[in-house]
Amino acid sequence: MSNVMLFKNAVAGAAIPVFTLVKPGADDASVVPAAASTDAIIGAVQEVSPALGERVDVALAGIAYVTAGAAIVRGALLTSDASGRAIAAAPAAGVNARTVGIAVESAGAAGDVIRVLLSQGSVQG
Repeated sequence: MSNVMLFKNAVAGAAIPVFTLVKPGADDASVVPAAASTDAIIGAVQEVSPALGERVDVALAGIAYVTAGAAIVRGALLTSDASGRAIAAAPAAGVNARTVGIAVESAGAAGDVIRVLLSQGSVQG
């Protein structure tokens, strides 16, 4: 079960699949799917898949559901792949990656939905 402690309502700046990691959109009121480990990932869409222009609640803090982009080991720091799915943060030497949180459970493969303790930050390889 998820246990989200803080939501922010936003406008979808694009179609966003449920449990996708998001970043700020073109303006302060919108979000779009995260597309790289260097994006300013702020949280994850929960419960719905909003179309462009629809309102959506974004989980910012607490334990939220996120779709995995690859196998993930419980306890790994997570960032985003090109589709807004969670992957283990493993930047190259001297490269910074933005992180969205810590995997509360493992994912066996891409497409698995796992619980993540949201805790935004960054890590350097």
